Amino acid sequence: MSYISAALRRLVSQRAQNCCEYCQLPNNVSFYPHELDHVIAQKHDGKTDADNLVLACWRCNRHKGSDLGSFDPKTNEFSFLFNPRTQRWSEHFAHEQGTIQGLTPEGRTTVHLLQFNRPERVAERKLAMSMDGEQ
Repeated sequence: MSYISAALRRLVSQRAQNCCEYCQLPNNVSFYPHELDHVIAQKHDGKTDADNLVLACWRCNRHKGSDLGSFDPKTNEFSFLFNPRTQRWSEHFAHEQGTIQGLTPEGRTTVHLLQFNRPERVAERKLAMSMDGEQ
């Protein structure tokens, strides 16, 4: 495991606006503090720099692990996971009453592999929405 400076941690957190860059869960409603994740894992020669680090909630980080991709549940074809450093969230996902829908192969694969729509995760998102005054 490589050292991540406090300045780099701060930059990644601020850039993410303290939300998980995969599921968009705000850090303030998460059971555990958000973590830094290597988009491309170190075991795949991913670097420990701003271009390869994202802020991730503990659930997304555990489900993703060192995976780079999986199989699109709609087509059963291999797809890379959503990459927050090179792709726009809104082009791959949509919110629907607390659930997250994948709009692209990367989106569907990420929703499935990272288990975005398990009941406890939907409940967390609904809590976050109520704290923001949304319905």
